[in-house]
Amino acid sequence: MKGKRRISLWLVLVILCCGQGVVLGQSQKTSKPNYRNLFREAGYKQADIDAKLAKAYHDVFEGPNKVYFEVGDTMAYVSDVKNKDARTEGLSYGMMVAVQLGKKDVFDRIWRWSKKYLQHQSGPREAYFAWSINPQTMKKNSEGSASDGELYYITSLLFAANKWGNNTGINYYGEARRILDAMWKKDGTGNIYNLINTDAKQISFVPEGNNYKWTDPSYHLPAFYDAWVLYAKDGHEAFYKECADTSRVFLHRACHPVTGLNADYTEFSGKPHDTRWSISAFRYDSWRVPMNISMDYTWSGKDKAWQEDYAKRFQNFLRSKGMDSYEDQFNLDGSRPETILQAGPVKKLRHSIGLVSTAATLSLINKEKNSLDFVHALWNAKLEPFDDGYFDPYYDGLLYVFSLMHLSGKYQMITPQAK
Repeated sequence: MKGKRRISLWLVLVILCCGQGVVLGQSQKTSKPNYRNLFREAGYKQADIDAKLAKAYHDVFEGPNKVYFEVGDTMAYVSDVKNKDARTEGLSYGMMVAVQLGKKDVFDRIWRWSKKYLQHQSGPREAYFAWSINPQTMKKNSEGSASDGELYYITSLLFAANKWGNNTGINYYGEARRILDAMWKKDGTGNIYNLINTDAKQISFVPEGNNYKWTDPSYHLPAFYDAWVLYAKDGHEAFYKECADTSRVFLHRACHPVTGLNADYTEFSGKPHDTRWSISAFRYDSWRVPMNISMDYTWSGKDKAWQEDYAKRFQNFLRSKGMDSYEDQFNLDGSRPETILQAGPVKKLRHSIGLVSTAATLSLINKEKNSLDFVHALWNAKLEPFDDGYFDPYYDGLLYVFSLMHLSGKYQMITPQAK
């Protein structure tokens, strides 16, 4: 049960604790992934690019403002330090960063901690994860799951199996399959369902109760489903392919035809879904959508025409608001929302590095020459506190690392290594 990063945690827990199908689009022919180093193309030296990514990783995982904390000799967790919890969102993100960058010890530590403290070992939620825990008291803030956490756990585990094999202490493939196989057994018993709404063929906001019947556009990662088709080998390949195609068509509907903006939460139709904690608008969850679309464009290349148009619309809209000043929350038509979703203790619109980062990844898609302005803006951005002291090394920091990986060609669909 997932309340997102910038709203009061207790409010989300109070709220959340108390399907229609989509016509599949015609996918374009798949192209072979081309993991461009756009920083290099933009004129930066390779040594400087490597140093930029290394510093970002250090700042988020090792530096004085890190969000990664080791526990004993074999475990570690990633914390949303501002909200004083550890979330499956950040834990699974940490695993994805680690497998992409070849940091096996980090990956293994986070997985062991997640499995020990958050994964349900029995009952209706068996193999799913509690989405939030206080790492100081080890008290779970919720027993329920957030579907995107499982999505990242499964995909990062499959990639780890491809990269490192399954005989180095953890059977990564077996762990991924355990989650997937359990997912397919969840039929509503105990009010727990498949992570994916099987009627709509779309990922649920929460695989539980009525929250199974709507979605979050930033959870839609068709490129991950394509990886499942190739590497899960669980007999549901045709379904996962349909989910990938459905997500692509869903994003056409969810993103505004002029600005490209999407709501944080929507119905399966793409229509905005208001919650009791937030009037749905383009807010923090939504920042991830451009990065996810850039990933799909690079990895799978099945919806290039729409994605190229989307990238132009989205970047042109932000440019119209000022390259150095565009804010981080909008109504879908681009106007300023009447209600601002609070960031921790602060209710304020900002020019946030998280959105600066993900917007820059669209330059992998947008072929217009001035699109490189967004790449340069990210290159010059600093992961540091604002003048008023506000700082989020967790969400801003992880999106910053992911985006640097994308733009340097270091975020890839990991294929099985040659024996």
